[in-house]
Amino acid sequence: MEAYCSMQKLMGRFLLMTVLTLGCAGAVAQTTAAVSVYGAFSGATDSNGTIQSPSNAAGAMVELRHIQNPLIGYEATYSWNRANQAYNATTQVVCGVCAATTTWTSVPSNAHEVTGDWVVSLRVLNLRPFALAGGGMLLNVPSSGSATTTTNTTSCGTAPGCTTGYSTTTTATRSETKGVLVYGAGLDWGVLPHLGLRFQYRGNLYKAPDLSRVYTSTDKFTHTAEPMIGAYFRF
Repeated sequence: MEAYCSMQKLMGRFLLMTVLTLGCAGAVAQTTAAVSVYGAFSGATDSNGTIQSPSNAAGAMVELRHIQNPLIGYEATYSWNRANQAYNATTQVVCGVCAATTTWTSVPSNAHEVTGDWVVSLRVLNLRPFALAGGGMLLNVPSSGSATTTTNTTSCGTAPGCTTGYSTTTTATRSETKGVLVYGAGLDWGVLPHLGLRFQYRGNLYKAPDLSRVYTSTDKFTHTAEPMIGAYFRF
């Protein structure tokens, strides 16, 4: 029994020393600058008679992060990626003649995002897992001041058969700035004393941008998933 109690005390001391060691390691402050590349994968929205489908694209992000302790950390980020927006709308009319008109356009654009995020993390040896949440502004800027809209009209009269007609017009575009909420998690892996790799996933939640003056905005929230990999330098 005495040997059993001694073993329990020894295990308790070992666990206490392990927790204290990890806590001290996690409390080491650090400041890093990082550059990452990512894929932006966005979902479509459907509302107000319009279906809006953002394109998937690659992007890049720079970060300046300071970790004070495991519960207090913060960062500022800037990211850029292509964010082409495709709009599609169909109108049906029944009044003696059945008619369906479909219009669609694609607006080439760029997305610029600036955020400030809260970061919690814990350093264990040369690894630092972290989680983050924050917000900022998302600026969508069309590559051109105009875009081509295609209209397909199909009508059926009293006579058998239908007629179909195509037409194209040039419509104006506009930039839009939206608020964005950000969340994510990842892992820093220290490879050298001041250099390491950063693996992370970030999710962005924001309202779909209205870049074409032809369409009514879907006015719906959409989500962009951004898995990314990068390198950081520790000061």
